[in-house]
This record gives sequence, C-alpha cells and structure tokens, in this order.
Amino acid sequence: MSSKPKAEPRTLAPGTTIGFVGLGNMGGPMAANLVAAGYTVRGFDVSEAARRAAAEASGATVVDALAETAQGADGVVLMLPNSKVVRAVLLDEGLLDAIAPGTLLLDMSSSAPTDTRAIAPAIAERGVHFVDAPVSGGVRGARAGSLTIVVGGEEADVEAARPLLEVVGSRALHVGGIGAGHALKALNNLLSAATLIATAEAVEAGRRFGLDPATMIDAINTSSGRSYSTEHKFPDFVLPGTYDAGFNINLMVKDIACALDLAESTGAPAAVTEVIVDQWRKAAEELPDDADHTAIARWVSERAEAGSDG
Repeated sequence: MSSKPKAEPRTLAPGTTIGFVGLGNMGGPMAANLVAAGYTVRGFDVSEAARRAAAEASGATVVDALAETAQGADGVVLMLPNSKVVRAVLLDEGLLDAIAPGTLLLDMSSSAPTDTRAIAPAIAERGVHFVDAPVSGGVRGARAGSLTIVVGGEEADVEAARPLLEVVGSRALHVGGIGAGHALKALNNLLSAATLIATAEAVEAGRRFGLDPATMIDAINTSSGRSYSTEHKFPDFVLPGTYDAGFNINLMVKDIACALDLAESTGAPAAVTEVIVDQWRKAAEELPDDADHTAIARWVSERAEAGSDG
C-alpha cells in the first residue's frame, strides 16, 4: 500500500488543539503546561484516577474514549510506558484510524528505536506526520517545563512540533531521522543507570572504609568523578533516604534493555552494557514493583550487608 500524500503539518503553536494520551506522572504535568500556555488539550488515560487528577490539576478536557483525543486535533502526543503499548494504542485500539491525515503525531514515550522505525510506515500510510521525541528530566522537569527532548523525524515535522516542545521542555534537539530520538534516549539512560549503580557501589565501599557518604559526594562533585547521579540523585533522593525521583525502576530496566538491543543489533561492543543491564534486572526483581530507580542504591547497600557477591 502506498502512503497517502501528506499536507504540510500545521505548526503546533499555542491556540492549536492537542490530543494527549497518557496522563500519568509525566504526562499529567506536561498536559498542564500546555493548557497554561494556551493550547486546547483533549486528554485520555486508561486510569480513571489519572484522568480525574489531570482534569482537576490542568484544566484539560479529559475524554472517556481513546479515539476522542484525535477529534479536531492538530497534533497528538503519546506519553506511554513502552513500544508495546504505543503499538497497541495506535493499531489495535484504533487511535491511528481516528487521526486525520496531515496531523502531527509525537511519540514522547521512551520507545524502542527499532519498534519506532517498524511502525513508521503504517503511520505514513495514513498520511500522518510522525516524530519521536522522548524526554529526560523526570517528574521535576515535567512540572517545571524544563525537560530535555531529543527528537527524530523530518526537518519540517520537527519544526512544526517545536513550539509545543519548547513549552514542555527547555531544550529540544533534532538528532536525526525517525527513531533517532528513541535511540539516543535509550543510550542516555544507559549512561545514567551506569553512573548511578557505580556511584552506589563506590559510596558503599567508602562507607565501609569509614568515609562519610555525604562528604564523599561533596568531594566527588568538585572532582572528575562527578555525574548527574552524584550532583542530583544522591543528594536529593539517596542520602535523604526518600528514593522518590519519580521514575520507576522497571522503566529504567526497559530503557537500558533497549540500549543493549540497539548495541547488539548494530554489532557494537556491549560487554559492559550486559553487566549493567544484568545488575539492574536483578535489582528490579528483588525490589518492590513500585520502587523508584534510585532505590538501586539501597539495594546495593542491602546486598552488601547480606554478604551477597551478586
């Protein structure tokens, strides 16, 4: 089947109508920022509680059926858990059929890049424009509108999406064609996961030697070993013992598994990545399902106390 001719996408500036699917910890605040900036937002989530919370907090029009998000929409945003859900929502549950040709579809989920490329032809056949635009910055960044967004897609589509992206984020980088955003997001989270677990192990070794963890982090943050994990995750969530950064450990495992799959599919070296993914998977299996990803530091400490060699 050949693709339908596509009209130029409408620039998603304030005043346009946006369908928003996925109103959870990240999507809810993002939708609220769009409403505050002057967009008309029609939101949907499978969770009634999420729909109710979004309606109360954001002023978005929350609809009861998935396809209703696309009615009159100039753009449709997906903020969903993974590629499997994205595919189900678009193809199995009929959202793609409800999206008018010429509409701009933004997958802001952390999807697998290979899956994004695989679904792109079906989207093109509908005459729908498509970009992948995953975000980084967590719930705090979603609330503040300070997310970093890496975007894959055609130049004209990315520029049409830019006004919306600059409302929900402070930086939107066009990094390549379809799937490029999801690829870079997975690789970024691999590095984030690597520094967090390495920091947890280093701090545990220092603590056992007699060093104070807070003093260690303070010193590291003025030295060459510093990272986002030492500058933010440890001071804000690990050392206080709250472990509430707002990003579930299972989502981190999903993202870094995508990075490993990407490395393996391209023939890139992945020996260290394999170890990182293996350790995070073990942590996710042993921690509660609702554990925040920063709880891996607690897991490292508890395993050390238990005398486990991993």
